Order: sequence, then structure tokens, then C-alpha cells
Amino acid sequence: PTIPLAYIGTVFIFSWLLGASPLYQIFSGGLLLGAFFMATDYSTSPMYFWGKVIMGVGCGIITMVIRLYSNLPEGVSYSILIMNILTPLIERVTIPKPFGYVKAKKQNQGVAK
Repeated sequence: PTIPLAYIGTVFIFSWLLGASPLYQIFSGGLLLGAFFMATDYSTSPMYFWGKVIMGVGCGIITMVIRLYSNLPEGVSYSILIMNILTPLIERVTIPKPFGYVKAKKQNQGVAK
């Protein structure tokens, strides 16, 4: 339930901050359906906790920008599609390090002193 909670929470916070009705934004359109069924698709959503949080927050921000500042009536599907495109990048950034992992030191590559 990480992605739906982050998604709905972000929509609530941003709609409240921008002067729109938070409950209206949550219960109108396909936000709940998109948050619980479309954004949590196993093949296109991140696998790790922080990736899921980034996915939910990104979907919420994009949804509110599309709803409030564009000429489109609904932004849920577009926001989920955009964040699905960014999932490989999110996974690369949020992949956890194995326990005991030590980063190898770089060696000088032929630098003369």
C-alpha cells in the first residue's frame, strides 16, 4: 500500500496548499482506481520502498499539475504513464546496497607527478 498512500497523500497535500478542495480532488475522477489498481502494476512499478514512495509522490504531483494548470479534465492516466517511463531510473537510484558492501577505491590512471 506504499504507492497508493503516497499518491493520495500527495494529492491531498498539494490540493490543500494550492487552494483546491482536497476531498473533491481525491474522490473525483479516477484517482482512487488509478492509485490502487493502475499505479501498483507489478511489471511497471518500482520494487523497493523508496522507489515506491518516489513513484507515488511523482504521480500525485503530476496529477495535480495536470488537473489545475492544463486544459485536460483528468491527469491520473498521464501521470501514471510518465512515472512508469521513469521506473528504470528510479530503480537505479533507489536500489539498496548489500549488507557489508564497501565501495572500491579509484586508482590513478597513469597520472604523472
